[in-house]
Amino acid sequence: MEVYVFPSKGQSSSQQSRDESACYTWAVQNTGTDPFQLQKEQQRQQQQTAEKKQQIADAGKGAGAKGAVGGAAAGALIGAIAHESVGAYAAWGALAGAVVTRRRTYEKQVQATQQVQQQSQQQAQATQQEIGNFKKAFSVGLEAKDYLVKY
Repeated sequence: MEVYVFPSKGQSSSQQSRDESACYTWAVQNTGTDPFQLQKEQQRQQQQTAEKKQQIADAGKGAGAKGAVGGAAAGALIGAIAHESVGAYAAWGALAGAVVTRRRTYEKQVQATQQVQQQSQQQAQATQQEIGNFKKAFSVGLEAKDYLVKY
């Protein structure tokens, strides 16, 4: 937690341990925050964020091929209506479909990734605020027991 506690009235190390334990329990009860549980939760959230990012990346695989198929069909139809070379129109349609679909998919992936990252940052900020509140409560308890506390 990076909280430094110094006995200012000559308390023994065993007394300091007891006092720290009592103040820790008091701070958990009064803030509703246990830093060790928050740390575990934060690790879990980071893992979920990484998994979501991977899912977003995986969701875009094959988009260009799907767009090419649709574009080829549209191009072939246009070629048939225009009484032109169906194969040439299908090829152009496939190329256009692949490019457009890849671009749209990429934009959606970037947007989704940014959203996941933003949510992760908001959760991390909330966690840091909770830890800060806990440190204040923990420090108040220890200072009341004549310890010098820095964090």
